[in-house]
Amino acid sequence: MPRDISVEDLAGGPADRVEVELLVPNIRCGGCISGIERRLNALDGVLSARVNLTAKRARATIDPGRTSAEALIDSLTSAGWEARRFEPSVHGEAAADRTGRDLLMRIAVAGFASMNIMLLSVSVWSGAEPATRDILHWISGLIAIPAAGYAAVPFFRSAAQALKHGRLGMDVPISLAIILALASSIITTAQSGEHAYFDAAVMLTFFLLIGRYLEHRTRAGARTAAAELMALSARSAMRIAEDGSREKVPIEDIRPGDLIEVAAGERLPADGVIIHGNSDLDRALVTGESTPEPVGPGAEAHAGMLNLTGPLRLTVTATGDATLLAEIARLVDAAERGRGRYDRLADRAARVYSPGVHIIAGAAFLGWMYATGSWFTGLEIATAVLIITCPCALGLAVPTVHTVATGRLFRRGIYLKDGAELERLAEVDMIAFDKTGTLTDGKPRLVEGPGAAQAWEVAAALAGASRHPLSRAIAGAAEERGVTPATVINIREVPGFGVEGECVGQRVRLGRPEWVGADAGYAVAIDAGGALEGFRFAETLRPDAVETCRALREMGFDLAILSGDAEAAVLAIGAETGISETHARLEPGDKLAWLEARRAEGRRVLMVGDGLNDGPALAAAHASMSPAAAADVAQAAAGLVFTGESLAAVTEAVTLARTARTRTFQSFGLAAVYNAVAMPLAVAGFVTPLIAAAAMSGSSVAVVLNALRLRRVR
Repeated sequence: MPRDISVEDLAGGPADRVEVELLVPNIRCGGCISGIERRLNALDGVLSARVNLTAKRARATIDPGRTSAEALIDSLTSAGWEARRFEPSVHGEAAADRTGRDLLMRIAVAGFASMNIMLLSVSVWSGAEPATRDILHWISGLIAIPAAGYAAVPFFRSAAQALKHGRLGMDVPISLAIILALASSIITTAQSGEHAYFDAAVMLTFFLLIGRYLEHRTRAGARTAAAELMALSARSAMRIAEDGSREKVPIEDIRPGDLIEVAAGERLPADGVIIHGNSDLDRALVTGESTPEPVGPGAEAHAGMLNLTGPLRLTVTATGDATLLAEIARLVDAAERGRGRYDRLADRAARVYSPGVHIIAGAAFLGWMYATGSWFTGLEIATAVLIITCPCALGLAVPTVHTVATGRLFRRGIYLKDGAELERLAEVDMIAFDKTGTLTDGKPRLVEGPGAAQAWEVAAALAGASRHPLSRAIAGAAEERGVTPATVINIREVPGFGVEGECVGQRVRLGRPEWVGADAGYAVAIDAGGALEGFRFAETLRPDAVETCRALREMGFDLAILSGDAEAAVLAIGAETGISETHARLEPGDKLAWLEARRAEGRRVLMVGDGLNDGPALAAAHASMSPAAAADVAQAAAGLVFTGESLAAVTEAVTLARTARTRTFQSFGLAAVYNAVAMPLAVAGFVTPLIAAAAMSGSSVAVVLNALRLRRVR
């Protein structure tokens, strides 16, 4: 992944660097991406610029002393790309919904008009009298002209912008074909001609709008993982003054050195060091492990972490952009921008295809006008050339395959968030798994408990009073054994340590071994009135994890485990699944560094993970998947999300992605063969605009039928 800015720069670069994010809603293809990036990078004061096609945004790092956001906007606007400052509150999901509704409305108008014009055309085709035929043609024109004029506005607007600034895109031949079909039909009708092509113009618009809407939907499903991550930030904090008074203040008012208090159940608003209190802290943000970690005075805590069981007082060490949460968000954002180039095959083909079609159509017009002396004959044949070679099939090849594949994945409980993810998934040659919550179900399983019945009875009573994951596991095991809880009074939970109470006049405790006074080799220990015993836990693999890993190896994939857990636990899971390459105690930056090293070796890695700490790795990997039970950030960063307990979703997704790639190439092949045959016939005058419209529609149908074959993939 090319990197314009280092992680160190992102984590806190010089003050003379400012990041500017622009919304560029009329980005259409890979040509737009390269054109915008070239233009921005050529400006004085722009240090780097990258474009995200999915989000339709451009982000530039600039020197504010040499340029400004307004200069960037002016430069893009002068080149025909509408640009403005990106504001999440204005340009978020609501704007995307408006675009989708607008396309649906235009599709409805074009579809309704097409049906009515086709009904009128039946009478013409069946041999209506000339007078009746002319009336039906005029009625068809009265329906088609306003309908096409409204429905085809997105194509007309895009083509006008492109031509105004000296560019040719796929919307230019589309717009010309629609306009010429309407124009020739009006002329034919005015001259009482036999054939008019109002139906072809409106149907062409209808089909192309469907393709545009499908493309919009695949892009609208993608969200910005960095924005999701920063949503974990607290909005306010309880600050304690020197005189002991408390005041709830906005997070922006907190400064390093301040004393703050975080109640149980709240997220930490800043990084800091605990000076008072004991609790259990959900550190999944850093370690990815679901098991809370007990903390006390002297322990470090970070913004976004969840305080579970007791109030904590902290001395703030970092706020805002200097927190660990913000750093991870920057890593995720940098990874997202690093894979922002979506050079689709259709867009690359259009760079050569669109100018060529215009040249051939213009040559056909001049040639036939010279040969026949009739400009109308030349116009009719030029129109036929533009219609029959219209890149409708080329434009539908990718979105139709993606739509069918998305539906197939949906029925299997796998959700595709980005159409381009299928292309990347089909290219992977290595798969890296997180451990907890991915290869395993993330739930602790009791493997060893006390031998004494009294210890079980006391443990059942104490564990039932706590919501700690290990306590729940003990309570569940006691229930399965049919244990009757002992009578324990005055039960209280000591945050960060465990649960204690009184049983038959004696103190009893369940919790950390050193607190209870038992062997530190246990995960949890119990003091049941002087009898010290312990509990040990293990993780449970997903039901088909071993089978899935074996199947993936048989498909030729190299497998690895990337985990923040201890080395012994990671090696144990690796041995069970047959994965020999394991890496333990990794933090978010470590996983990202491992992926970048594999990329430097030419490997294309699929990352499968579920934790907050997997966010940067999921965003940076060539392709990524996450369980539906994963953290919100992991789901936001991943390209695919799968439900259920089965890990076979990984095998199914990869298999379907590879087949979808084959279908896409086949569709491009069909389009190429079609144009190789159809274009010479149209230029030679053997094809009328009506036949051209039918042939064009036939090529689109062939592409769709080829995509529908994905439904039968096993």
